[in-house]
Amino acid sequence: MDIGELLAFKPEQTPKRPHEDDDDFALPEPATSDIGKRGGGGGDEKAKRMRRIAEAKETANYKKPHDGTSGSGTAASSSFEFDPELTEEERLNILKYVESEEAEGDALDEQGLKKLILVFEKRNLKNQEMRIKFSDNPEKFMDSELDLHTVIQELKAVATVPDLYPLLVELHGLHSLLELLAHQNTDIAVAVVDLLQEVTDVDILGESSEGAEALIEALRKEQICALLVQNLDRLNEQVKEEADGVHNTLAIVENLTEIDNEFVREAATQGLLAWLLKRLKGKSPFDPNKLYCSEILSILIQTENENRLLLGTLDGVDVLLQQLAVYKRHDPASNEEQEYMSNLFNCMCSALMARENRDRFLNGEGLQLMNLMLREKKMSRNGSLKVLDHAMAGQDGRENCNKFVEILGLRTIFPLFMKTPKRNKQRLLSVDEHEEHVCSVIASMLRNCKGTQRQRMLAKFTENDHEKVDRLLELHLKYLAKVEAIDREIDQQPKDASIDEDEEAENNYIKRLTGGLFTLQRIDYILLEVSATTETVKQRVLQILNLRGASMKTIRSIMREYAGNLGDGDTDWREQEQTHILSLVDRF
Repeated sequence: MDIGELLAFKPEQTPKRPHEDDDDFALPEPATSDIGKRGGGGGDEKAKRMRRIAEAKETANYKKPHDGTSGSGTAASSSFEFDPELTEEERLNILKYVESEEAEGDALDEQGLKKLILVFEKRNLKNQEMRIKFSDNPEKFMDSELDLHTVIQELKAVATVPDLYPLLVELHGLHSLLELLAHQNTDIAVAVVDLLQEVTDVDILGESSEGAEALIEALRKEQICALLVQNLDRLNEQVKEEADGVHNTLAIVENLTEIDNEFVREAATQGLLAWLLKRLKGKSPFDPNKLYCSEILSILIQTENENRLLLGTLDGVDVLLQQLAVYKRHDPASNEEQEYMSNLFNCMCSALMARENRDRFLNGEGLQLMNLMLREKKMSRNGSLKVLDHAMAGQDGRENCNKFVEILGLRTIFPLFMKTPKRNKQRLLSVDEHEEHVCSVIASMLRNCKGTQRQRMLAKFTENDHEKVDRLLELHLKYLAKVEAIDREIDQQPKDASIDEDEEAENNYIKRLTGGLFTLQRIDYILLEVSATTETVKQRVLQILNLRGASMKTIRSIMREYAGNLGDGDTDWREQEQTHILSLVDRF
């Protein structure tokens, strides 16, 4: 054999073993006798799977890569292409098949829901009968309980079609489901809670206003919140399924309050507020349900004053103080626990908006706890500053202001005023928020403190060569620059023809307040109060303003604007406050 023959020689190829991915792979039909020998139809299942693969090959064309990268998963996935001869409908069906594992699914319709509710009612009735008949022998009624549990799971399909909610109510299906919240088997009650959580989902209710209205009205008539609380009392959170049931119950309440604000008051009065406080008071370690409880409590007392008063009568202020005391010397162990602590501080701030709760806060030594938190320099410092701001604000904060001076709180608050702590990952407040709360606390004390407490306050501004007056003017110039920048931005923004002048003026004022005007008003109020009582302070203010090229007219105009925009609270208090501020402006 010469060289040419050697080069042209090719060995005889061995027949390749057929593979199921090959286009010419033929699937042999199994004999009936063979299926029986393979152990009860296992081969038949494999044959069916092979046929499905073959059918899929007829619909789509798998083009394999030709660049030798077939071993790469990325190359393999990117090389898949649809056959260009496929119609658009076939393409969509294939994509739908890939995403949902079925090309077409039967959506629940009215007839389907009627059948499903009929099955549910039959199984519910059978379970009741079996429980009565074999009350001493659970094994006898266990099958009926499993059947009932299964049909409750199947009823979740109604959550995908909110337009059917009116029919669900009309057929008394919702009534029967709510009755099962009191079922002796907590697994059944938890399954119903899970179903209700899906049915009340805010996004789903948003798809059908008619369905949402019918469901909400029916739930209100059935006193859903009271039923849920009764079920909560018997759930054992040591069992995972029941702990999930508690979480889903709280999710139902959150959904309902988001859809209809009336549920905020109803949930509190029907026992949920008492249960939440009891749950928070428990000595169980921190867990996701405890975090969720703090969120729901915050929702319940954020806007409803009646709920704040109810919280006070249930010793809720003491419960919150006890829970916050844990973080006096220890930081939260995780981000979730940090959020929990923040929720507790927010709850306390909301509670203090009711005058009666400020007295309870004072008697429960809340001021002492907040003062200690400020000194400890832990993560709780920022929350305690917010709470102090709420406890001392307005005419209802007078006793708290005087008490804070008595417990040597000035030694704590003025170092924070002189030097704002730098923000880092562990600090919850920004620099601007920190300065806002500190200035608000000092302004409240200047307004509310009387006698020796007020004299001690004023003395702070003259010590160490008026360093605190210098700091005040430094903050004044900082926030004045911020407000002037916002004013320029407002002047440049285009006019909106759909908004009238009054609404536009209100929107602009709110924008200025959030942009720094609120803090600037507090700073200038302190300047007026201190300057009106001490001549040396006034001379120092004038001296620094002249050095910086600033004007007293700016401070006067800011405070006149502040006096003209006081809140809509007590009319007598508002008039008294306006008169006081304008008299300070005139003296300045």
